[in-house]
Amino acid sequence: MTTKTKLELTWPGKHKRPRLEPRILLEDKALSYHAASHGLPDLVDQAAGAAAPAFDDNLLIHGDNLLALKALESKYTGKIKCVFIDPPYNTGSAFTHYDDGVEHSMWLTLIRDRLEIIRTLLAEDGSLWITIDDNEAHYLKVLGDEVFGRACFITDISWQKRDGPPNDRKIGSIHDHVLVWAKSRSGISKKTVAEEKFNLMPRTEKADAQYQVFNEPSGPDPRGPFRKIDTTANGKGGRYVESLYYPIRNPYTGQDVWPREGTCWRHSKDEMVRLQADQRLFWGAKGTATTPMRKLFKYEAKQGMTAPSIWNDTGLNQHASSHMEKLFGEKAFFETPKPEELLQRVIHIATNPGDLVLDSFAGSGTTGAVAHKMGRRWIMVELGEHCHTHIVPRLKKVIDGQDPGGITKAVGWQGGGGFRYYRLAPSLLKKDKWGHWVINPAYNGEMLSEAMCKLMGFTYAPSQSTFWQHGQSTETDFIYVTTGSLSHDQLRVISEEVGSARSLLICCKAFMADVTAFPNLTLKKIPKTVLHKCEWDHDDYSFSIDVLAEPEEQPEEDDEFALNADAEEAADE
Repeated sequence: MTTKTKLELTWPGKHKRPRLEPRILLEDKALSYHAASHGLPDLVDQAAGAAAPAFDDNLLIHGDNLLALKALESKYTGKIKCVFIDPPYNTGSAFTHYDDGVEHSMWLTLIRDRLEIIRTLLAEDGSLWITIDDNEAHYLKVLGDEVFGRACFITDISWQKRDGPPNDRKIGSIHDHVLVWAKSRSGISKKTVAEEKFNLMPRTEKADAQYQVFNEPSGPDPRGPFRKIDTTANGKGGRYVESLYYPIRNPYTGQDVWPREGTCWRHSKDEMVRLQADQRLFWGAKGTATTPMRKLFKYEAKQGMTAPSIWNDTGLNQHASSHMEKLFGEKAFFETPKPEELLQRVIHIATNPGDLVLDSFAGSGTTGAVAHKMGRRWIMVELGEHCHTHIVPRLKKVIDGQDPGGITKAVGWQGGGGFRYYRLAPSLLKKDKWGHWVINPAYNGEMLSEAMCKLMGFTYAPSQSTFWQHGQSTETDFIYVTTGSLSHDQLRVISEEVGSARSLLICCKAFMADVTAFPNLTLKKIPKTVLHKCEWDHDDYSFSIDVLAEPEEQPEEDDEFALNADAEEAADE
């Protein structure tokens, strides 16, 4: 009896995971951009039949992408249809905008941490697409299988990135990998849920040319062009089935026809009789063919084509570089930007207009630009300063209809839509000069309320009429956040307003009360109640940090204070 052993990739530091703070996002309205708000028409992509993505639906986030992914969890879990990422390849090269030479073990840890959150964000029918080269592709395949499950791996696409091999090697690579995973496996078919929703590629002229109008003794078939398909099966490889070796009658000659020697029919005798009765067997222009062919009419064919696993028609790095030069000038381009045609194919296959696309390694902003032109909603995250020097100006050109390159003509893009620009908020807690954790002075009341809602599992939804309703977890469960100290009389008034049918979590600095009097209230002190929840004041989880070092010691979990605590303890602080 054999026992199956689970194989997994191991590396130093694998089991060390960051305890991420769920930051809030702060909009910088000076960098947010909307066509209509800048005196430009809010145009529609008429050619693709999709409206320009709405202003509120598109987010450009500047900051560490691991913290940004964590910040998106509360609102976007299960809502992202497609994630495309082009992470640093870990080649040892020093790129202008990335430290692309992180030690192998560190690289695996950093990628793993991001993939785990990405999987959470993906919809059940969502998919992840990652570009990578040979240096880490095979390790990434194993790592991705651990996170998503081997059954959810879809394919490894070879994308031709250059038109010829480099001259510095005996064998020069001209391709990158595009590894694709689905969020979940279908319980009905052998495919993943994402594959069942994938779109076919448009039919080509070459594919349509296979369908022709053929002459027959009774004249051309009125059902239109068709393609001829062999009705026999080769006996090699065990495909010969004796029961499928039988004669059929040629309706034009009246003779019995048998399969060629060593072959059999592909269909049962009943099916061949049905095909014959429906005039779906082609016996040649004169009706004398020794083996009939089955007709597959053009109108019956799939309205699209299956995408191959080798892509040599979606643009090269040099095409993308040329596009960037035209947008920003000769010196303002990335080392290996991805062409818009590559993203167009990914987004076409994986999404439909209105779906949400995420890229947490935005780079030059190609994913957002292409998603925008194709009528998809998008979220991009970028840490580098090129978020301001490249991405923002590029997106403005797309929105203004001033980007003629890439896929603009192919999809008939004219401009429109917009995006909101966000920065990650600083850490909620910082140490004061005595080394004590305190609420960050940069936080105002609104920021504190939103941050506490995230930390305590509430949806931030401040009421315009009820001061103690800052958020809610259900229709009857609410949260109130204040830095003030609450007295017994204040709590009594709040408790009466809440009523017996609702409950309220109060996060405050301190309180003094007869705690047994208010069963519909629960009180917790800040910052004590959140000290244990995550790593505080840690801003950089990027690809240039030493994640294998021991993390800073975090505070132990503090007791939570509820209304049934002793009044003396409750009044502490």
